[in-house]
Amino acid sequence: MTQNELSQLTDQELMIEAKKMKTSKITNSFFIGFLVGIICYSIFKNSWGLFTLIPLFFIYKLVTNAKKDKPLEDEMKARNLK
Repeated sequence: MTQNELSQLTDQELMIEAKKMKTSKITNSFFIGFLVGIICYSIFKNSWGLFTLIPLFFIYKLVTNAKKDKPLEDEMKARNLK
Protein backbone atom coordinates (compact mmCIF):
# COMPACT_ATOMS: atom_id res chain seq x y z
CA MET A 1 0.00 0.00 0.00
CA THR A 2 1.15 3.51 -0.64
CA GLN A 3 1.52 6.15 2.04
CA ASN A 4 -1.49 7.99 0.63
CA GLU A 5 -3.72 4.91 0.86
CA LEU A 6 -2.54 4.22 4.40
CA SER A 7 -3.36 7.73 5.56
CA GLN A 8 -6.98 7.22 4.47
CA LEU A 9 -7.45 4.07 6.56
CA THR A 10 -9.10 4.18 9.97
CA ASP A 11 -7.19 3.18 13.08
CA GLN A 12 -9.01 -0.16 13.18
CA GLU A 13 -8.10 -0.92 9.56
CA LEU A 14 -4.48 0.00 10.27
CA MET A 15 -4.42 -2.42 13.19
CA ILE A 16 -5.73 -5.19 10.92
CA GLU A 17 -3.01 -4.44 8.36
CA ALA A 18 -0.39 -4.44 11.14
CA LYS A 19 -1.59 -7.87 12.27
CA LYS A 20 -1.21 -9.17 8.71
CA MET A 21 2.27 -7.63 8.57
CA LYS A 22 3.27 -9.36 11.82
CA THR A 23 2.09 -12.74 10.51
CA SER A 24 3.98 -12.11 7.29
CA LYS A 25 7.17 -11.29 9.20
CA ILE A 26 6.96 -14.52 11.20
CA THR A 27 6.40 -16.57 8.06
CA ASN A 28 9.27 -14.84 6.26
CA SER A 29 11.57 -15.48 9.23
CA PHE A 30 10.69 -19.17 9.15
CA PHE A 31 11.38 -19.43 5.41
CA ILE A 32 14.66 -17.52 5.71
CA GLY A 33 15.79 -19.92 8.46
CA PHE A 34 14.77 -22.91 6.36
CA LEU A 35 16.66 -21.57 3.33
CA VAL A 36 19.75 -20.84 5.43
CA GLY A 37 19.58 -24.46 6.58
CA ILE A 38 19.52 -25.60 2.96
CA ILE A 39 22.56 -23.43 2.22
CA CYS A 40 24.44 -24.83 5.24
CA TYR A 41 23.61 -28.38 4.17
CA SER A 42 24.80 -27.59 0.65
CA ILE A 43 28.08 -26.17 1.91
CA PHE A 44 28.54 -29.12 4.28
CA LYS A 45 28.13 -31.53 1.38
CA ASN A 46 30.72 -29.51 -0.61
CA SER A 47 28.38 -28.70 -3.44
CA TRP A 48 28.46 -25.09 -4.53
CA GLY A 49 26.15 -24.42 -7.39
CA LEU A 50 22.53 -23.94 -8.24
CA PHE A 51 21.45 -25.70 -5.04
CA THR A 52 23.19 -22.92 -3.08
CA LEU A 53 22.33 -19.96 -5.30
CA ILE A 54 18.57 -20.52 -5.52
CA PRO A 55 18.01 -20.20 -1.74
CA LEU A 56 20.20 -17.07 -1.71
CA PHE A 57 17.96 -15.52 -4.36
CA PHE A 58 14.82 -16.36 -2.38
CA ILE A 59 16.33 -14.92 0.82
CA TYR A 60 17.12 -11.71 -1.06
CA LYS A 61 13.53 -11.50 -2.35
CA LEU A 62 12.05 -12.09 1.13
CA VAL A 63 14.26 -9.42 2.71
CA THR A 64 13.50 -6.80 0.06
CA ASN A 65 9.79 -7.63 0.22
CA ALA A 66 9.85 -6.98 3.97
CA LYS A 67 11.00 -3.40 3.34
CA LYS A 68 7.62 -2.66 1.77
CA ASP A 69 6.10 -2.66 5.27
CA LYS A 70 7.98 0.49 6.29
CA PRO A 71 5.21 2.97 5.28
CA LEU A 72 2.71 1.05 7.43
CA GLU A 73 5.05 1.19 10.41
CA ASP A 74 5.58 4.93 9.87
CA GLU A 75 1.83 5.60 9.70
CA MET A 76 1.21 3.63 12.87
CA LYS A 77 3.97 5.51 14.64
CA ALA A 78 2.51 8.83 13.46
CA ARG A 79 -0.90 7.87 14.94
CA ASN A 80 0.65 6.51 18.16
CA LEU A 81 -0.68 3.01 17.56
CA LYS A 82 1.13 -0.14 18.63
